[in-house]
Amino acid sequence: MSRLHTERHLVTRIGWLRAAVLGANDGIVSTASLILGVAAAAAPASDVLVAGVAGLVAGAMSMAAGEYVSVSSQSDTEAADLAREAKELAGQPAFEREELAQIYVARGVEVDLARKVADQLMAKDALAAHAHDELGLSEATTARPIQAAVTSAASFAVGAAMPLLMVVVAPTARLVPVVAIASLLFLALLGAVGARAGGANVVRATVRVTFWGAIAMAATAGIGALVGTAV
Repeated sequence: MSRLHTERHLVTRIGWLRAAVLGANDGIVSTASLILGVAAAAAPASDVLVAGVAGLVAGAMSMAAGEYVSVSSQSDTEAADLAREAKELAGQPAFEREELAQIYVARGVEVDLARKVADQLMAKDALAAHAHDELGLSEATTARPIQAAVTSAASFAVGAAMPLLMVVVAPTARLVPVVAIASLLFLALLGAVGARAGGANVVRATVRVTFWGAIAMAATAGIGALVGTAV
């Protein structure tokens, strides 16, 4: 008898991978844009460094708070749906059993077999069966506010540290081009790593992340130069 093979599905990474890529991307783009905007306004290198550090700290805290609040809202919605479903299962078990069976029928299962499947699944864990097949909730996609907050804040800080490091090592006269080019390379690397981890198209992800990062940095640098000239 052949042995069952083990499959590795990347969907289990969705929660932390989304938060990590989002945080690192924001860290690079926002901090690099801030640095370029201040530097383009002809500010001293020390002011640029202070602005970059402030951007790193504020951005990481903002990412943590934002992710926690948004994912908590998702978690609250999931909990409310589960509570509603549990109430319906307690009050109308026959109706809920037929509702579950009809879901399987819609997927192509014969009516009698669908009802047997519904009976067996509900006998084991009725709420779990309805959560998965009626509400579309699963362990892989369940909202985890703390995980999202910590991951986003940490990845933002790592991403922001990259352009900030360029401020320290780059000559003052070449600060803008060094930060811009290095940040675009960091973005390209992030896009490739994120796509690889998620099993997506590496080239498409890399181009997408780099293109929009370049737009954001160019716009901020342009505004900084205009403000610096006006002041």
